[in-house]
Amino acid sequence: MTALAGLLGGIADPAQPFLTYYDCASGERIELSAVTTANWVAKTANFLIDELDAEPGCRVRLDLPSHWESFVWILSAWSVGAVLTDHDADIAVVGPSLEADEKIRVALSLKPLGLRFDSPPQGFIDYNAEVLGHSDHFQPFDPPSGDAPAIDLGDVIQNRDELFASVEPVGRRVLLESGTLLRDCTALVAAGRGGGSLVIVAHASTVQRDKIAADERTYGL
Repeated sequence: MTALAGLLGGIADPAQPFLTYYDCASGERIELSAVTTANWVAKTANFLIDELDAEPGCRVRLDLPSHWESFVWILSAWSVGAVLTDHDADIAVVGPSLEADEKIRVALSLKPLGLRFDSPPQGFIDYNAEVLGHSDHFQPFDPPSGDAPAIDLGDVIQNRDELFASVEPVGRRVLLESGTLLRDCTALVAAGRGGGSLVIVAHASTVQRDKIAADERTYGL
């Protein structure tokens, strides 16, 4: 397995928070340790293989806001050897807007605590209704090599080793607001490489953001 797929394994204290998510519109706050994050990643990787027939090299278009579940999906796609892309995808993973025309379409409600949709979304697989039934242990049958593609986003194309090596490790707690998928990928690699952690903030005013930054003792990336 490449270093990219094993990012969480380098966290010095896996019981400490790794992903913390605030939604200031709903009042949601959820905190995932590296262990809990790894469990979600394993379940999602198994879901990708067992339910979606994902294979190394398959292309996943991740159209989600910066959210704790979007970071789980980034790690899960890399775990199965998939390429994260914004075009020509085999699998679309979207939020409650339900906008996708790929053959395989997965939707996330983005409700607090990872709850499912109230009604099954027509034409989409409800990720949160399916994922919890999958094992929280994952071992790929065909581990991707370091030269396997990792991201194909706009004019940025990198294989797994290139992406891992191009990001400086960050060993502190970093606050992120909504950003691009490329920004989220690099932030995730930086935190995983350096033993840092991420605090993701959505729908926050300047005052709310500054208070969270102070409470969580975060820094900029």
